[in-house]
Amino acid sequence: MEQGLSIPLSPHSQRKAGGWKSMPYIIGNETFEKLASMSIIANITVYLRTKYHLDGILLVNVVTIWFGSSNFSPLLGAFISDAYLGRFGTLLLGSFASLLGMGVMTLTAAVPQLRPPTCYKGTDCVQPQKWQLGVLFTALGLLAIGAGGIRPCNIAFGVDQFDLRTEKGKRDVESFFDWYYLSFTIALFIAFTIVVYVQTNISWVVGLAIPTVCLAVSIFVFLLGTSIYYYMKPQGSVFTDLIKVAVASIRKRNLTSKQVEEHELYDPQVMEAEPLVTKLPHTDGLVCLDKAAVITDPAELDNEGVARNGWKLCSVQQVEHLKCIIRVIPVWLAGITCFTVMDQQGTFGVLQALQMDRHITHSFEVPPGLMGIGPMVTLSLWIIIYERVIIPSASKLAKKEVRLSMRTRMVIGIIMSILCMVVAGTIERQRRNKALKDHSYAASMSFAWLVPQFMLSGLTEAFMAIAIMEFLTMQLPQSMRTIAGSIFFLSLAFASYISTFVVNTISYLTKRNGGEAWLGGHDLNINRLDYYYYIIALLGILNLIYFFVFAGHRVPCGNPA
Repeated sequence: MEQGLSIPLSPHSQRKAGGWKSMPYIIGNETFEKLASMSIIANITVYLRTKYHLDGILLVNVVTIWFGSSNFSPLLGAFISDAYLGRFGTLLLGSFASLLGMGVMTLTAAVPQLRPPTCYKGTDCVQPQKWQLGVLFTALGLLAIGAGGIRPCNIAFGVDQFDLRTEKGKRDVESFFDWYYLSFTIALFIAFTIVVYVQTNISWVVGLAIPTVCLAVSIFVFLLGTSIYYYMKPQGSVFTDLIKVAVASIRKRNLTSKQVEEHELYDPQVMEAEPLVTKLPHTDGLVCLDKAAVITDPAELDNEGVARNGWKLCSVQQVEHLKCIIRVIPVWLAGITCFTVMDQQGTFGVLQALQMDRHITHSFEVPPGLMGIGPMVTLSLWIIIYERVIIPSASKLAKKEVRLSMRTRMVIGIIMSILCMVVAGTIERQRRNKALKDHSYAASMSFAWLVPQFMLSGLTEAFMAIAIMEFLTMQLPQSMRTIAGSIFFLSLAFASYISTFVVNTISYLTKRNGGEAWLGGHDLNINRLDYYYYIIALLGILNLIYFFVFAGHRVPCGNPA
């Protein structure tokens, strides 16, 4: 066995490794890692508001940019994994980065000097010094790096343990997903309930130490299985091939369509040693990319018929990969606005809860971070009702299997995103008016009024997010499944960045001529968050029109097979 982070085995010994005997270590690692990561995601808004006194704009910027970076970094992680380290090595480095990040975050809670002084009155708080923010951003940066190593590789490394060339391997993968999502759900539930309660009501030090210990345990469990894992060697990154096609097509941009038809295209056979690579046929359209595969000079091939320079001549297979990516972009763009709506609940939705009555009993107050469990519960309940009640009943009446088409689910998801913002704006208007009438920082209005908008956010995810992931997985070939996951996370990243841009633009425009900014400051009562919600709803309406005009026809309208 070779030394290093990526541990390739011989072809004969590899299939003896992996399988179900490796699952306790992989699923155990995933459970503890998800418990740790979701614990900080669930309550980061509350922590930054209560311990760092960050006001509206800066707080939202920090959270959304961190969310965006954590979802953008998997794109880089997938490249490093495929081209250099392999999934095992990338997972391990990502886990250590996350552990360091959680360790620094725990220190910010344990060491008072790393934070600004405690604010007792709730207003006019001392802002953190630059070096204190530097420590905080270091922790968040390490967590984003860790996400980049973990997210693109965790499921893929588990799937690697099974031989997908056999029927047994395919069945085992289905069972693996069941166990994976079961452990994921358990971790989410614990994170959003027990850990969030400890952080908010008992001790931030203990509440942040719990996920730190969980990450350490996850790494220990993961390393226990090193002798029985199945390791795949890095095969090179598809990302590099896509860039090569773009460069080669630009170099040959002067070729006409007629010349492309007259010349031979470079189309070598897919090697048998790559069982998961499906040969893609040449397709019409996007002729400008076909130029990258045109053999204009026999000297471009060596004596064995292989391209001498991959930056000047690419295979039809490489060209078709890029075509596949370009063809899913219009639908992918439609999902970004929906994900922008989902982002609002993790920031402004939690801030709304902070300024409402969160008492269930006289002595028990619901932690604001606990609101994040609403979308998750709604999504889970919808899936159960849809799969166990609606589909069987509708199929029985129709005497054939009936399911909502992918296109229909996307349309419903966009509509849910619009309704979510309209409801959120209406509730915020009522909350603000109540607080101003009572001359109180927190409105004497139950936090339960926020439940509908969190539920609609969960339904947006249930319809649109799942449909987008399914669309990417179905439309991209099997050899690009890692790319599909990376593109999905990229849409979440863009949603966070767009949210940041919109927030800052609205704040700038509304206070430009000496007016009162709609967003900013510690107190939502002096803001106009309801107007902001309505603007996001308007973007949702424009997104719905865009989907019908430009993207909808690209989505299969029949029932999935």
